[in-house]
Amino acid sequence: MSFAVHHRTHTCGELRREHCGQQVRLAGWVNRRRDHGGLIFLDLRDRYGITQIVCDPSRSAEAHRVASEVRAEYVIEVTGTVTPRLPGTENPHLATGEIEVAAATIQVLNPSRVPPFPIADESRADEILRLKYRYLDLRRPKMRDNMILRHRLIKAMRDYLDERGFLEIETPILIKSTPEGARDYLVPSRLYPGHFYALPQSPQQLKQLLMVAGLDRYFQIARCFRDEDQRADRQPEFTQLDIEMAFVDENDVMNLIEGLLIFLVERVAQKRIKQKPFPRLSYREALERYGTDRPDLRFELPLVTISDLASGTFGVFQQALAAGGAVKGIRVPGAAGYSRREVEELTDFARSHGAKGLVSLAISPTGELKSPLTKFLSSEQVQAIVARMQAGPGDLLLFVADRVEVCNEVLSRLRLHLAERLQLVDPQELAFCWVVDFPLLSYNAEEGRYEAEHNPFSGMAEEDVPLLETEPLKVRSRQYDIICNGTEIGGGSIRINVAPLLHKVFSLMRYSDEEIRERFGHMLEAFEYGAPPHGGIALGLDRLVMILAGEQTIREVIAFPKTQSAQDVLLNAPSPVDEQQLRELHLQVRTGDQSPQPSVHN
Repeated sequence: MSFAVHHRTHTCGELRREHCGQQVRLAGWVNRRRDHGGLIFLDLRDRYGITQIVCDPSRSAEAHRVASEVRAEYVIEVTGTVTPRLPGTENPHLATGEIEVAAATIQVLNPSRVPPFPIADESRADEILRLKYRYLDLRRPKMRDNMILRHRLIKAMRDYLDERGFLEIETPILIKSTPEGARDYLVPSRLYPGHFYALPQSPQQLKQLLMVAGLDRYFQIARCFRDEDQRADRQPEFTQLDIEMAFVDENDVMNLIEGLLIFLVERVAQKRIKQKPFPRLSYREALERYGTDRPDLRFELPLVTISDLASGTFGVFQQALAAGGAVKGIRVPGAAGYSRREVEELTDFARSHGAKGLVSLAISPTGELKSPLTKFLSSEQVQAIVARMQAGPGDLLLFVADRVEVCNEVLSRLRLHLAERLQLVDPQELAFCWVVDFPLLSYNAEEGRYEAEHNPFSGMAEEDVPLLETEPLKVRSRQYDIICNGTEIGGGSIRINVAPLLHKVFSLMRYSDEEIRERFGHMLEAFEYGAPPHGGIALGLDRLVMILAGEQTIREVIAFPKTQSAQDVLLNAPSPVDEQQLRELHLQVRTGDQSPQPSVHN
């Protein structure tokens, strides 16, 4: 596709052998300059590709003179003739590698300072420096490709949902502050002193109100804001694909999303999906088998509980079991020959994540057992443990004895560590799964109240509703999370759509009737006007693009992200505001506050 505009007739990725002989005008950035004495070669770059420019003084002395003065990242315009490259000089790594443009004129549209890091190659630069000069970082091929992937993914999402009757509806950014699990970003009102808007943590309540309104298939590429501690897959502001549907159950929503993800991977990402349809695991099954509710299913290495086989006189096991804990293990295939040092390294890794240590059992290629367990457990017990672990000659078994939560945390991390060490992960493979049957509530002992495991609007299994009065922690929610390669990329639920039931959940969370009316009265009232059964989901767009791009952090797939300390080092935000703005907003900054101040990056 040609982009003929004032400064160019073609892009730098467009010209091919069939264009030879044509007069063209290109514009872009100087990627590299090579002076071969008589001839000067310029690699001219725009976001579409690179075209080689050859500057011959016998053809145009003026073009050759200008080419001798330009440097990397100068913005130039070139006019010339498309010619075939000489045989043997073609570049198979470039789409334009069979041709070059013989320059007739070169005009410098804007010179450039020497960039603070190389643009033309993928050499790693300090991340803070890259974020400060993000407009330069985005010129690099990898970052450009990430932005293109993100664009194509969003466009494909819109097309897929539009074909299935969904309406894209925008919801407000300035809303009411209500408790939804993370801190709100507050916006002071100039017109109403002492009153605040909040930036939405998600459009949760608004999309449910759209279902009450009869707009039964909604979606939005939604901006969300949460004032929480940062990590590799979190940002203060992020983007999600937000979906809500009326008259549906769990299978309807999950089937829609499963089809969407398969469509996106096959149409946009060109990666392999390990298993279709996606496996479905219960919350308890995920914890028992993988130690986490975000299991990575690209490889096996399941966790195995051996508590019932571990009784005896072995002190480590006995202490854990006597305290109500568990003994769980993992089989490391082919690792029986690990040296003492290698086993110690794994033990140190386990300790760094909360274990008191690891108990090992190695099975030699001849079937000989090497383990402290053989001194304290009967041979029948040891053989039963080996059988439970489905182990054989050459395997190494590693066990943790502690509280169930510690066993799961340590072994789930050890499982990922071993998979990387054993090279069990195929970088081109995507393993999706659903996790379902979460508990609706957890109990905060410090505050003496129940808390929503996901959000207070999640529905619950119909047969569990009576348990709200007697055993609330046994109530199962109608929540479903979608996992990819060990990362939660989305979650949703069938919602509560009956006002008394929603009121009951808020009461269990120890909100008074007055607080419920003040914070959620609009929802309760709306549900009294014929709220249909409904459910939905939100997919973390940044996380999904991160996985499809093969990146380790969502900062690599966001055009202008914050740092891990939630700072914008390009615009130097957050930053102070002048006293006049504070007075207009009826605000006063407290002095003597010991909270950390943002650093300024020059």
